[in-house]
Amino acid sequence: MAMTGTGRMKLPRLAILAAGLVAGIGGLGTGSFRGHLDDPVERRADRLLREGRRTYRYDTFGDEAFWGGTLRLHETIAGEDHGGVGPGVGPAGALGVGLKVDVEALPRSLREQLRRGQVDLDDPANTLALLDLDAVVGVKGFLSHDKQQLLSIGIQCALCHSTVDDSFAPGIGKRLDGWPNRDLNVGAVVGLSPDLTPVADLLGVDEATVRGVLASWGPGKFDAELFLDGKAFQPDGRSAATLIPAAFGLGGVNLHTYTGWGSVPYWNAFVAVIEMHGQGTFYDPRLADPVQFPVAERAGFDDIRPDRDRVSPKLAGLQFYQLALPVPEPPRGSFDRVAAQRGKELFSGKANCASCHVPPLYTEPGWNMHTPEEIGIDSFQADRSPDKRYRTTPLGGLFTRMKGGFYHDGRFATVEDVIAHYDGHFGLGLTAPEKADLAQFLKSL
Repeated sequence: MAMTGTGRMKLPRLAILAAGLVAGIGGLGTGSFRGHLDDPVERRADRLLREGRRTYRYDTFGDEAFWGGTLRLHETIAGEDHGGVGPGVGPAGALGVGLKVDVEALPRSLREQLRRGQVDLDDPANTLALLDLDAVVGVKGFLSHDKQQLLSIGIQCALCHSTVDDSFAPGIGKRLDGWPNRDLNVGAVVGLSPDLTPVADLLGVDEATVRGVLASWGPGKFDAELFLDGKAFQPDGRSAATLIPAAFGLGGVNLHTYTGWGSVPYWNAFVAVIEMHGQGTFYDPRLADPVQFPVAERAGFDDIRPDRDRVSPKLAGLQFYQLALPVPEPPRGSFDRVAAQRGKELFSGKANCASCHVPPLYTEPGWNMHTPEEIGIDSFQADRSPDKRYRTTPLGGLFTRMKGGFYHDGRFATVEDVIAHYDGHFGLGLTAPEKADLAQFLKSL
């Protein structure tokens, strides 16, 4: 077992290899339901659930060709001692930009060493060891045969749409699939690349401008539309990036995003191919509009057909798994139950929230879209979408989205601020106690 210069141990290689095998095998079969598997419908459902979970957590769709091959992101992470450039990124640095560690992927011996402070969290070698274990949520490392060099790196759905429960330590715990990672600083992660000229060329700007835009996003935000329309900032100068949304509780919900681009499988294909740069087919003729989507039109994003499609075969299972993700229960003691019951009556009564947020979906069944004027906000983000409207966001599990604020861009810091906005916009005439009760009900969902 090697010692670092500070006297702390590096991760034991043999334990890592063994645990990686166990985690890789065991992770494929856990959590699928068991019923009458002689029924072809249940057999298919069981298979889709397994496949979807595996895709959601571990599939890169071949995007390592971009993140590693084109942007060379792995070179900065690895550092000079491991085939890269610069000092490298240790586990502490990775946690610092919001990346999460799956504690269940770590062998017991390693957990004990972490508890005792015997692992050097500033050593990039230990980041490589965690990648080798598939323990960094949403990130896949491709290592040399001897595990001494990081050859490439890819990303997975779970990078943005999973977090951990912090049960072991801040940023280290059991996976929480579907929860938005509001700690993840996507811009800072992408900014680690030693060469962002491919992104600059796509947008038609210089590399310094790209780095400035990435730095403007901050934790919990990403700007998917930037790579379609090139609009990095709102008219008032604020970043155009939007909050990472939740991916749970979407069963029965028609549209998947803040501005209603499409259904769950639409957005999965869009993100996997255009944003993650996976190898897959994607078709949307709306993106051929040179006025609304000049970047997408120049790049041919309206019709992408690679020689090998590593995305389309995964969409059915991925959709099935996402629709199976339940709305998480609020923590015990996080809201006043008596006040929440009064708020529930207000929600369907005086406040009339249920006219749009229809229980139990808490969005409209059907075409759940509204104009900016209807909800009393500006049209900037809506205008970046084909329908130029905002979707009625489902309200379940709001407690998981408290960090970063509410609405697509976090403009309202608290639930109480959202209530105040609608009280004024619709002239509801809610009293202060009624607003407080309504807030408790929303926190109970």
